[in-house]
Amino acid sequence: MNQKSIVAKEAIVKEVIDLTRDHEALIVFSYHGLSVAQITELRRLLRADGNVMGVYKNSLVERAAKELGHEGLHEFLTGPNAFLFSKDVSSGAKVLTRFARFNEVVEIKGGLFEGSRIVDAAGIRDISRLPDRNGMISMFLSVLNAPIQKFAATVKAVAENK
Repeated sequence: MNQKSIVAKEAIVKEVIDLTRDHEALIVFSYHGLSVAQITELRRLLRADGNVMGVYKNSLVERAAKELGHEGLHEFLTGPNAFLFSKDVSSGAKVLTRFARFNEVVEIKGGLFEGSRIVDAAGIRDISRLPDRNGMISMFLSVLNAPIQKFAATVKAVAENK
């Protein structure tokens, strides 16, 4: 193997490692059978939420996963795969699951979440049903606000009765 190809492969492994470290989720999916227009549309949808989609050789991704200490990822690395790197745990999974619902050729295989959890396809579908980060924050704040709101309504009702 010549030196140029070794350097190029090392650069790809480093890129995958950096993307995995910078993102909360890595999802492996099969894209075989999609047209160029469909792949372009998927990339556009993913980019709108700040996600990154890439196509890499499985062996290079497996090497990157081993360097990161995630040997469990190798079970998903068969056949032609694309890789989705998502900043938010649920946003990439939502977009990909929605896209896969209308394009049967897209097969979600599994992924890596929060830097350490290996998840299968069913787990990714479950994660896609979770609200996004802003939704979770608003739900949390409404739970914190509910007792104060009920107390204020009770005080107002008592004041109106007198």
